[in-house]
Amino acid sequence: MHVVPTGLFIDNEFIPATNDATLELENPSTGGHLATVSAAQSVDIDKAVQSSERAFSTWKATSPSSRRDLLNTLADLIEKNAAELASLESLDAGILYRDSKGFHIPQSIENLRYFAGWADKVDGETLTIPEGMAYTRREPIGVCAAIVPWNSPLMITIWKLAPALAAGNTLVIKTPELCPLFGQKLGELIVEAGFPPGVVNILGGLGTVAGAAISEHRSIRKISFTGSRAVGSQILATSARTNLKRVTLELGGKGPSIIFADADLDNALFWAGLGITLNNGQVCIAGSRIYVQDTVYDKFVKEFSARSANAVHGDPLLPETTKGPIISAGQRNRILSFVDKGKESGATLLHGGTALDGAGHFVANTAFIDVSQSASIMQQEVFGPFASIAPFSSEDEVIAKANDSAYGLSAAIFTADLNRAFRVTEAIEAGQITVNMWGTVNANTPFGGLKESGFGRDMGKDALEEWTSVKSVKFNLMKR
Repeated sequence: MHVVPTGLFIDNEFIPATNDATLELENPSTGGHLATVSAAQSVDIDKAVQSSERAFSTWKATSPSSRRDLLNTLADLIEKNAAELASLESLDAGILYRDSKGFHIPQSIENLRYFAGWADKVDGETLTIPEGMAYTRREPIGVCAAIVPWNSPLMITIWKLAPALAAGNTLVIKTPELCPLFGQKLGELIVEAGFPPGVVNILGGLGTVAGAAISEHRSIRKISFTGSRAVGSQILATSARTNLKRVTLELGGKGPSIIFADADLDNALFWAGLGITLNNGQVCIAGSRIYVQDTVYDKFVKEFSARSANAVHGDPLLPETTKGPIISAGQRNRILSFVDKGKESGATLLHGGTALDGAGHFVANTAFIDVSQSASIMQQEVFGPFASIAPFSSEDEVIAKANDSAYGLSAAIFTADLNRAFRVTEAIEAGQITVNMWGTVNANTPFGGLKESGFGRDMGKDALEEWTSVKSVKFNLMKR
């Protein structure tokens, strides 16, 4: 049995929410009650912000080497507690235990260690000016906030926490209302690692209450948000209306996977299948639009269906399970509503399109073929195990189709022609493009989107720019 605190993590202590407000959590694989945790109210958000304000001046002045050591210690503790964290993500978010323990948690550890290494290297530049000399300083922003999603909660939290703390900021984290348990455990590890009170505060709560309070708070100087376009737009508008806090947004995508006829078909099938079934397609970089060159289209479609139509659904904690539940009944029903939209568009249902047996929220792997470019299933983000497949004939045609989207987060290209790979990667409008693989993320490579997928970057050296401000200092060395 996994026992974690249920309160709000403020000042390195777990405390109840105002008026003892709570969230009731559901196990998505059974539909049954899982846990009850505190739900932050606006006054609790203010308490957390005040705590982070008190901590900021000391944390900012903490030596970079000390910040480095604390981040490395947290990485060690996450590694030590990997089994418990993976179990919590499985119970709470329906993520396969093997995926959480084998990918999400190692990715979290990698990011902590990567940005620990940057803590003492956040430097400015020396510049020459007519009057004499100048230099720049990269300084922490202050009290920052991270609002994180339910699909990869620990990993994406660490994407934000690691560079924020390495740069000298303090951080208020709002965990997702559907699956906050990982954050309760993370708070315990923050204390065990030795971080001073207030450097990190972690609060569960409703987006409409706790998230809104964070967006509106005038003492928060920056918000990093990963989630839906609608909520991201609200956060940006609230920033403009309040204190012009800095905002970085990662708002989802409608990623194209492009398979040229000369590609290694077996490799392309593996990655294209993974790209729409990993975590039930509930990933922002899902390869949900699959374009296949017409000369290999029929062969690809037949083999794709044979490989991806069926999966073993059930308890995500069990090693034999290859498909966990959708996060909630509402999300399951939203995914299934796109089946009707696909049929209405004239596309052909290749496989799936139904709920699966069981008390939890299970949806079959679903694919439509011969999907028109204008169909809603080709244009709208479904956020489920739902592929839209269409043929193309020429390079120019598929580039135009790939770019015909409001989103621009990630894309994948499969070809044996190196020259073509360079041409197409330059032409595709996306923040990340992979060649002959899909969706890989690494701590040292920046991740983020274009267009309505948002702006700003997680990971890589570029992420440090999102968590620092630049100050110019100029000296007059001329004699009068």
